[in-house]
Amino acid sequence: QAQPVESGGGSVQAGGSLRLSCAPINRRCMGWFRQAPGKEREGVAVIYTFDGSTYYADSVKGRFTISQDAAKNVLYLQMNSLKPEDTAMYYCAADSHLDRDVCPTLLEEGMVTTGGALDAWGQGTLVTVSP
Repeated sequence: QAQPVESGGGSVQAGGSLRLSCAPINRRCMGWFRQAPGKEREGVAVIYTFDGSTYYADSVKGRFTISQDAAKNVLYLQMNSLKPEDTAMYYCAADSHLDRDVCPTLLEEGMVTTGGALDAWGQGTLVTVSP
């Protein structure tokens, strides 16, 4: 199976918006994860692609939206009202085995620190939010 490939990162001022893209959609559990300098990797949002169920970390609820476009075979992360603390390398990752009940557990603290919880990881795209 093809590895995820991200795009769409960049620099923006606080309060601005960015949309990240990831392709292809080829595994049942997919999501966005981030790692800020000096911090552990953490889950941002995940989607169970079979039924479209979405889940978010508390820190991004109401500001970020994860979605999938089946026709284009692309996963998105729409990020609004960005804050300086959102600055990080953002990774798209996917797994073929995690079922609907387990997929959202990837957002729990410590679940993605080592990366072994998921089959495949993209190279990452940098998001920088200035004050």
